[in-house]
Amino acid sequence: MARRVDSKTWGVVQGWARSLLRYAGILGAVLVMFGVVLVIAGKDPLKAYADTFSQTLATPYGISEVLVRMIPLILTAVAVAIPARIGLINIGGEGQFYMGAWLATWGAITFINLPAWLLLPMMCILGMIGGGMWAAIAGFLRAKGWVSETISTLLLNYVAPLVTNFFIFGAWRSLDSGLYPVSSDFVPAARLPTFGDTRITLGIVFALVVLVLYWFLMSRTRWGLEMRALGGNPEAARRLGIPLPWYIVIALFGAGGIAGLAGMAEVSGIHGRLIQVISPGYGFMGFLISWLAGGSAVGIVVMAFVLSIIASSGTILQITQGLPYAVVNILMALILFIVLARPALRRK
Repeated sequence: MARRVDSKTWGVVQGWARSLLRYAGILGAVLVMFGVVLVIAGKDPLKAYADTFSQTLATPYGISEVLVRMIPLILTAVAVAIPARIGLINIGGEGQFYMGAWLATWGAITFINLPAWLLLPMMCILGMIGGGMWAAIAGFLRAKGWVSETISTLLLNYVAPLVTNFFIFGAWRSLDSGLYPVSSDFVPAARLPTFGDTRITLGIVFALVVLVLYWFLMSRTRWGLEMRALGGNPEAARRLGIPLPWYIVIALFGAGGIAGLAGMAEVSGIHGRLIQVISPGYGFMGFLISWLAGGSAVGIVVMAFVLSIIASSGTILQITQGLPYAVVNILMALILFIVLARPALRRK
């Protein structure tokens, strides 16, 4: 028995070590390639890396800002990982994020007299409903066999900001907004509490709870087993009586709800009102994180941490190196290319 337990533990340790080596290898390759880009641009890559890490990991403020960025990244990554278990590709995290922020804002500016202990849970539920219903549109179309969820979720990303803009340019526009239309400020009861003097909100608890629930449901429940069966062999799962259309709709609704919760946490905890650009691309970055992590809960945390540092580097390199913020997009693209190239290199 002891030998069996030891061998099982050793297998788990080996799996974790391989995963960490994989992530470290991807990051190392990206840093080398990005260093070449910086050299071509006439910049010092070593100084650029030193500036980035000193401003993000060497100070309490820098670490807190990395954690702030991790909140929406973890949630949107889980929103991609759940439907991926049954072979669905959810690229709509960005639109679901916006719709969650939109419906949560409606609750914040409508029920202004409610106490915080009642208003904040209601806003969370509204945010999840907003994102979930937006994703369920794609789920319904896919379950009927009419439109691929990859196409529909991607296209819905461009509709959601138009919906939010319609309201902040119209009925919800603050009279004090001037040239930049925004909604009215949330009452204090509609603001997520923060930890100490940082900008880290209660959203970090939401992200960790969702991540643990995702791990538990996928690895310890019958529902997770059936989802893995659907992802591995949909035809065999269908013959065993597993209702594939229902799973498609439910998986996308749940995923959209989690992305919508991220939108609620952002609008309530960070901005305190609905603005035009509520997300700098969290939904797309969450898709990349989930892909890099391979659906692993631990991998999602690790890659969300790394991409939070990369996202923070854009502003830092603007100030210290005179580089445009678009360098972040270059870094993200390099990561994506390396991940796509790994299977081909492995086959060779």
